[in-house]
Amino acid sequence: MNQMMNKPVSTRLNKFIADSGICSRRKAEEMILSNRVSVNGKNVTQLFYKVNPQKDKVFLDGEKIEPKRHLYFLLNKPAGVVTTTDDEKKRKTVVELINTNEKIFPVGRLDYNTTGVLLLTNDGEFSNLLTHPRNKIPREYEVKLDRHLTDADMEKLETGVFIDGKRGRFEKISFTSRNSKKFINVVATEGRNHFVKNMFAALSYTVVALNRLSFAGFKADIPLGAYRTLTRNEISGVISKYGK
Repeated sequence: MNQMMNKPVSTRLNKFIADSGICSRRKAEEMILSNRVSVNGKNVTQLFYKVNPQKDKVFLDGEKIEPKRHLYFLLNKPAGVVTTTDDEKKRKTVVELINTNEKIFPVGRLDYNTTGVLLLTNDGEFSNLLTHPRNKIPREYEVKLDRHLTDADMEKLETGVFIDGKRGRFEKISFTSRNSKKFINVVATEGRNHFVKNMFAALSYTVVALNRLSFAGFKADIPLGAYRTLTRNEISGVISKYGK
């Protein structure tokens, strides 16, 4: 019994890196395969390699990786902000809107002028859960089009259209105005870049304005440009619902 309790707790190397808040687990795998990671002075390129977080010393590009306390933020993203950690054009980034000294990164992306719900964290495992295609995490958007959406095109978008050679579809489409079919809400479970805009573009529509109303059940319950810390219960609920 005591021997079992004292047994070293090991974890996959890519999970250890993701849990440190540096990146997602998939990105950590790329780093390992690129020979950028070492454990106790020896370079490791095996994805299934395990480490003991309490004893082993893990380095990325020569810098020691330290486990960090996980942080989770919900931002109601304003327009004119880049969804990245830094920008070569020196534009303001979403991480600059969060008051923290910890390194955090956005979960997925929103375009420069797209507004709405965006999550930021230093938990790579949580980010991977919400962005991996197999988990089909729901995203609801408020869309304004350049012209009225026809019933025929609405049916096509729900059935499926091809963008970049791959079929995509909206799970649900509804009109938000009685007087105009330019104003629409859509629900998607895909996170491909520019997915909503490209879906409409495939049928020759232009998205004039785009706002994400919710992501994985998280809603923009704060003013535009504001953010709040997510509670442990909120995070646990999402993990319980979508975790495998």
